[in-house]
Amino acid sequence: MHPPSPQLLRALRTSISAPKVTNQLCANARWVSPISRITPYIQTYRNNSSHARPVRMVPRAHTAKPASRDRGPQSTEDTQTDFAALNVLGNIPAPTTAIDACLDNGFHLDNGLKLTNGDGLLLVGGEAFSWRPWTATGGEKNAMVNEKGQFEVDEQAWGLLGLVWPRPDLLIIGMGASVFPLSPETRRRINALGVRVEVLDTRNAAAQFNLLATERGVSEIAAAMIPIGWKGR
Repeated sequence: MHPPSPQLLRALRTSISAPKVTNQLCANARWVSPISRITPYIQTYRNNSSHARPVRMVPRAHTAKPASRDRGPQSTEDTQTDFAALNVLGNIPAPTTAIDACLDNGFHLDNGLKLTNGDGLLLVGGEAFSWRPWTATGGEKNAMVNEKGQFEVDEQAWGLLGLVWPRPDLLIIGMGASVFPLSPETRRRINALGVRVEVLDTRNAAAQFNLLATERGVSEIAAAMIPIGWKGR
């Protein structure tokens, strides 16, 4: 038996090494760098001249300040708006029990009555009464605020509301220099008489009473005021 010739051995070596080279080339062809994939898109985006660019914001121009406040000669037309005529309550006289001034120790009324002895004020049915609700709770003003910080007085303090007829629709309570929550028991007693309640500090309560009493009448609106010098506990 003759040994294989050199040409045959060379051909066998070539046939065996060819698949390895082919597999390596295929592997190199399959692996592609991520950067090489993104680069064409970046170049296309940069070369695209039709891409919209941000618009520069221009500040809004302000009108110049007028040189003077002169509005010219006064008009003589009859169609001018008279703002004083828009006050529908301007020609209605204020009630005589309207409150002109709130003091630390009392009140001044529109009819000339002055209450300056530290008592409260009760306005019902167009009449003014001196009011001392603290006398029914121990004789001290601070006793009108209970341990929960609520404004609470005895039922006797509202006895006058049960005597008048027709009863007022609304009772405005002025609680001195500040406002305290009204105790549920006191609110229940007043509502049992068919009267609604609104609580304010005395200054705002006086202004509210003057407005509503002028608009609706003193028979519809009542007020119970504590002087503004009382600040509770």
